[in-house]
Amino acid sequence: MTHSERIIILDFGSQYTQLIARKVRENGVFAELHPYTISEQALAELQPKGIILSGSPFSVYAEGAPLPAFDVFAFAEARKIPVLGLCYGLQLIAQTQGGAVDKAAKREFGYAALEIVAESPLWKDIPPSSQVWMSHGDSLTAFPKGFDIIGKTENAPYCALQNLERKIFGLQFHPEVHHSTDGKTMLANFLFEICGCTGGWDAGSFVEEAVREIRAKVGTGGVICALSGGVDSTVAAVLLHKAIGKQLHCIHIDNGLMRSQESRTVVELFKTHFDLSIDFVDASGLFLSRLEGISDPEQKRKIIGKTFIEVFDTEAKKFGDAEFLAQGTLYPDVIESVSFKGPSVTIKTHHNVGGLPENMKLRLVEPFRELFKDEVRAVGRLLGVPDWFIDRHPFPGPGLAIRVPGTITREKLEILRKADDIYLDEIRSSGLYNEIWQAFAVLLPVQTVGVMGDERTYEYVCALRAVTSVDGMTANWFPMPYDVLARMSNRIVSEVRGINRVVYDVSSKPPATIEWE
Repeated sequence: MTHSERIIILDFGSQYTQLIARKVRENGVFAELHPYTISEQALAELQPKGIILSGSPFSVYAEGAPLPAFDVFAFAEARKIPVLGLCYGLQLIAQTQGGAVDKAAKREFGYAALEIVAESPLWKDIPPSSQVWMSHGDSLTAFPKGFDIIGKTENAPYCALQNLERKIFGLQFHPEVHHSTDGKTMLANFLFEICGCTGGWDAGSFVEEAVREIRAKVGTGGVICALSGGVDSTVAAVLLHKAIGKQLHCIHIDNGLMRSQESRTVVELFKTHFDLSIDFVDASGLFLSRLEGISDPEQKRKIIGKTFIEVFDTEAKKFGDAEFLAQGTLYPDVIESVSFKGPSVTIKTHHNVGGLPENMKLRLVEPFRELFKDEVRAVGRLLGVPDWFIDRHPFPGPGLAIRVPGTITREKLEILRKADDIYLDEIRSSGLYNEIWQAFAVLLPVQTVGVMGDERTYEYVCALRAVTSVDGMTANWFPMPYDVLARMSNRIVSEVRGINRVVYDVSSKPPATIEWE
C-alpha cells in the first residue's frame, strides 16, 4: 500500500520489535518492520521519514552478531533521515561510531529511573525524571565521538545519547513498552519534532487508500472471499464489498473444525445483517479425512491451507469471473511466519500465510496484510460492523485443529466444542468477555483417573486459556476469579462426557504462545 510518510523499523530480533510499530502507528504515522538484512537499494525505495533500530537478544560485539548489510548511518546522513536506536540499537550506534560496548558490570532488567541531563528534542514534554523499562546485559564502556550524553540512570551513565547535527539518537531503554511511562511521548517527539512527520494515518485514511488499491488491482475480475466468520475475514468482506460490490463472492466452508453452531451463525449473519451473498460449503468430511492420524501442528496447518485452496479453486469454477481469493491475513501473521536469519525464528506457520500451494490458481487479495488486530477492529467500526461482532475474540484459521494437540477425531472435536461453549458462556455471563483478548478451551491428549459417583473414570483433561493483549504479539494470562473458575470446571466435568479434569493455563507470551499449537 502507498503511504505518504513511513517509518522503517529494522528488526534485530527483539521480542519488543512489533510494539515499536504499534506505538508509532498509535501516533498516527505508518510504520513497518524489515529484517536488518535489508539491502541499501530496498531501503532507499521505501523512502523512510525515519529509521528505528530495534533491540536484540544478541551482543553487538559477539561473533555473528546481527549487523546491517551496509552502513545505515552513512545512508541516513546522506539523505538527512533521522535514526533512533533502542537498546541494541543504541549499542550498534556506539560500536560503529567510535565507541565501545562490553558486558555490563550489573545487568539491568525491569524498572529504572531516567534522569535527563541535557536538552534534546526527544525530551519535549518529558519530566526531569521518568520511569523507563530496561532489558540489557551489555553497556557502553566508551562514548562515541561527536555524541552528547542526554540521559542516565543509576546503573547506566550512558543511557541516552544524541548527535544533533547527524540526527542520530540512542536510548538504552525500551520506550515502546507500557512500563516506560513517557515512552509514547518520546517516540512522538522522534516522529514529529525530529523526523518532521505530519501524522494523519488512521482507519479512515486506510479505508480510502485500500478501496482505491483494491479497485485498481481487481479491475473487472471477481473476488472470492474466504469467510470464516471471524472479525478479520468479516471486515475484509465488508471492505471488499464497498470497493467492488457484486464482483465479490463470499464463501463459507465448514471444515469440521468450527466452534459450536459457528457455520449456521455466520451464514445467517451475512444474509440478514450485511446483505451480502454467501455460499455455504460443507467440506468437513474432506478436511477430517486428510487430517486423520496427523499429530504434527505444522502438518495440520499445511494440510488445512492446501485443502482450503483446493475447495476454493473448485468453488471458483461456479463463478466465471473469479480471479482472486481474499483473505483476512494480518501483520502479526506475516511477521510470525517469517524468519529473519538468526535473531528471529519462525514461531509457527500461519494458515493464511504459510499453507498456500505454489500452484494456486487464484491470485491473493489481502487488504489487512499491514494491519494489527485492533486496527482491523477500528476499520470495521468505521464500516458499520456492529460492536458485538467487532469485539469477538480472535479465532484461528485452522480452527479447533490446533486446540486438539495430537491426532484429531470427530469424537475429540465434539467433546471440545461442548467444553468451549460452556467456557465462553460462563465468561459472558460473568461480564468478563470484553476484558479478555482471547479465551478458549483445549482438549489435551492426556487421560487421567477420576471418580464420578461410585465409578472410576479415565477421561480427557481440558485446559482453559484466557489472555489479555493489545495486538496478540505479547499477552498476559488473565486472572480468572476463583469462583468463576469453579463454576466453569464444575459445569464442564458435569455436562461434557469424556472430560473429568479441568486445568487453567497461567503462561504469558512470551515465553509461551497464545494458542497451544
